[in-house]
Amino acid sequence: MTTLPRGTAARSDRAVRRRRAVVAAGAVSAGLLVLSACEKPTAMSTITVGSDSVSSEATCGGKGQALKAADLTSCLKDKDIKEISVDPDETVRFGVDPDLADKGWTILMNGQPLTDSSTKTYRTIPGSVFFNAQYGAQGNSTLVSIKQGENEATGLWSFRLKKEA
Repeated sequence: MTTLPRGTAARSDRAVRRRRAVVAAGAVSAGLLVLSACEKPTAMSTITVGSDSVSSEATCGGKGQALKAADLTSCLKDKDIKEISVDPDETVRFGVDPDLADKGWTILMNGQPLTDSSTKTYRTIPGSVFFNAQYGAQGNSTLVSIKQGENEATGLWSFRLKKEA
């Protein structure tokens, strides 16, 4: 027999259950807090040349709100962008997420439109275009951007294309 007064064991069992409930509620609250701090990533765009490819989230915007002209200009001057080597005889393939394509997108070369707006998720352009002075290319490196939005830019994804020797 136990020497505890009648009902004491039951009270400690309730305390354990109460502690478990508090811990569970705390874990759920912490989980919700972590999830609310996460932002949905912007849509991805990808450039593929041969078997090499490079992908990026938006350099600027990409959240559906129109970018101001000053912000757009600043984004085009960004130095921290991904690069890919391009043989002028290769085809450069551009791919975008369906969310980006639904709003229309244009390929820019050194800040100037190279293509008309499209709602497709995939486009191809000959690599020689990106190093041809007729299209505004200068030297062995070209800034290529994908601009989301048909009228107003709502996002910009930028890449640097380097000419292979």
